[in-house]
Amino acid sequence: MTMAIMKNRVALIALGAAVLCSAGCDKLKARDNLNKGVQAYKNAKYEDAIGHFQQAVQLDPSLINARLYLATAYSNQYVPGVDTPDNNHFAEEAIATFKQLLSMNLNKEQKVGCLKGIASIYFNMKKLDDAKQYDEEVLKVDPNDPETFYTIGVIDWTEAYKEAADVKSKADHKVDDDIIKDKKLCPAVQQANQQRISEGLDMLKKALDLRPDYDDAMAYLNLLYRRKANDLDCGDAATHDADIKTADDWVQKTLATKKEKANKQQGPGGIVAEPQK
Repeated sequence: MTMAIMKNRVALIALGAAVLCSAGCDKLKARDNLNKGVQAYKNAKYEDAIGHFQQAVQLDPSLINARLYLATAYSNQYVPGVDTPDNNHFAEEAIATFKQLLSMNLNKEQKVGCLKGIASIYFNMKKLDDAKQYDEEVLKVDPNDPETFYTIGVIDWTEAYKEAADVKSKADHKVDDDIIKDKKLCPAVQQANQQRISEGLDMLKKALDLRPDYDDAMAYLNLLYRRKANDLDCGDAATHDADIKTADDWVQKTLATKKEKANKQQGPGGIVAEPQK
C-alpha cells in the first residue's frame, strides 16, 4: 500500500470521525437547549423558551419533544381575541409547528395532542370550520375522547346561534324570539340550523356517555335544546314546549352535578380536600 493511499484512508477516517463527533455534539447541544427551554417555560419565560426550543430543533430536527414544546410555547404566547400581526404570528407558528409534527413518527398521545392543539388555536381564532375539521381528525385517532365530542357540540351551538341571529335580525326579530306563527321565517331558520343542532345534540350526548358527570356538556345540551325549540319546532307548539322543558331539566342536572362535585372536593367541616394524585 502506497503512502498516498494510506494518507487518503487516514484522512477519510478522520473526516468520518469528525462528522460523527459533530452530529453527536449537535444532539447533545440540542438536548441542552431543550432542558434550558423547559426550565424557562416552567418559569413562564416563554420568549426565552421559544429561543431555546428553536435552537434545539435546528441542532436536532428529529427531537420531537423540542418541537412539541416549541408549538406549545407559541400557543401560550397567542392571546385569543387580539387581532394584531404579532399576535396572529404566534398562532400561525404554533399551527405550522404542530402540522410539521404530524408528519413525524408520533405515538397516539402525541398525535392527539397536536391535533387538539391545532383545533384549539383555530377555535380561539374563530375559524370554527377549521377547528371542527381537526376535532374530527382527533376522533379518528381517539374515538373515545369526551372533550372532543363536547367541543364539536359547542361549535355546532355557536354556529347555530349566529345563523339564527342573522336570519331573524333581517326580519326584525331577536335570536330567541318566538317565531312559531311566522310561516316564512320558520322554514328559513329550520333549513339553516337543522343539521347543526341535530349533530350538536348527538355530540354532547356522546360526551356524556363517556363522562356521565360532564357538567359543561350538560350546560350546552340545555342551550342546544333551546335552539331546537326556537329554530326547529316551528308549527309544533307541543314539541316546542317539550324541548323547553328538557332544556330546563338539563339546567337542573348541571347545577346538581356541579354541587355534587363541589361536595366531593370538601372534607369534614367544609375543608377542601387535596386532589388525589
